[in-house]
Amino acid sequence: MDVTAVSLADRRPTRRINVGSVPVGGGAPISVQSMTTTKTADVEGTLQQIYALAAAGADIVRCTCNEQAAAEGLAQIVPRSPVPVVADIHFHVEMALAALEAGVHGLRLNPGNLRKPEEIKLVAREAKDRGVPIRIGVNAGSLHPELYERFGGATPEALVESARMELALFDEVDFHDVKISVKASSVPTMIAAYRLASETFDHPLHLGVTEAGPLPGGLIKGTAGIATLLAEGIGDTLRYSLTADPVEEARAGRQLLEALGLRERRGLDLIACPSCGRAEIDVITVARDAQEALDALEVPIQVAVMGCVVNGPGEARHADLGIAAGRRRGHLFIRGQIVRVVPEDEMVAALVEEARRIAEEGIEARLAARDAAAEDVAAADRAALLENRGLDANRSGERIERIRRRAGDGGAE
Repeated sequence: MDVTAVSLADRRPTRRINVGSVPVGGGAPISVQSMTTTKTADVEGTLQQIYALAAAGADIVRCTCNEQAAAEGLAQIVPRSPVPVVADIHFHVEMALAALEAGVHGLRLNPGNLRKPEEIKLVAREAKDRGVPIRIGVNAGSLHPELYERFGGATPEALVESARMELALFDEVDFHDVKISVKASSVPTMIAAYRLASETFDHPLHLGVTEAGPLPGGLIKGTAGIATLLAEGIGDTLRYSLTADPVEEARAGRQLLEALGLRERRGLDLIACPSCGRAEIDVITVARDAQEALDALEVPIQVAVMGCVVNGPGEARHADLGIAAGRRRGHLFIRGQIVRVVPEDEMVAALVEEARRIAEEGIEARLAARDAAAEDVAAADRAALLENRGLDANRSGERIERIRRRAGDGGAE
């Protein structure tokens, strides 16, 4: 049984749209988005960042289109981009029209600062003629003033109403290729707004906690909001909004989906025990070194680094590959079965070598090639460590006895 699959709510059905070659909604894989931080007029710099984002896991990338030079840059960027490009529009309807002329695969409109109904409908008509979808990008920090007044602030109801008003304008021109976001920097407000949006609309939802801030706090806030909704079956595409290199956004989005079992793993998933008094090695250092070395392999594999051989292989038996420390040795295991025992200072190198061989030969072949004597050595190490479990290395028994004597005689020696 796939435990991950049954622990998450079924995804709520939504319409499907296509952002270039990427389907969104309607049961399509949840996509990861990010946004460039370069000046869009800087074509080469923007393309370099787009390629980096795509390599880190972004399926769709958004670029600002705030001036004519940016629109002209998009005309050169779009045909060379490895992923669909969405133009981010604020205030200026002419920039939305220019971005469509540039050939973008999608638009993001903020209904809080692009407010004239006839201009909004004009953009929708143009987008419809070109088969280009639009995201209604509601943001708690830039709602129409009338909504703040009517709802008493940036409430979930105000955010959803902003999206509903924009959608009504699109309906007037028979435009329906829409996805919706109702972002807030407050995680509870964001969660409540998306829950309400999922009950109100059948359009795909783009998840995000806006202005989440720098690492690590921004990552925590983004994960708290996005993961909560994904676990409830809400959301079709997502973006972490971090005050950091946007590559961190793409990487976080991809890793979150892999951790939830919502996207197939395409890179390393390293698990490690948090370390404790039983640990035979510096788990933190070994895990860090293993992460750096294995990341370079770009192999879709789950690897475990465990501090002791007593519980390690059993606790991490689900891992494709792992290593546990004991008596100055590393016990290398595959799916819980010991395959080799190596010197402690060769643990990371052994992990990397075995990961490479698994990628080339497969897990079953590597299990077949295991060292027949390795399990006996590992069993002996486990037994020796268990035998020492009662040793009082800190001589706490003697200390307790002295405390009792002192307490009993009033403090006199």
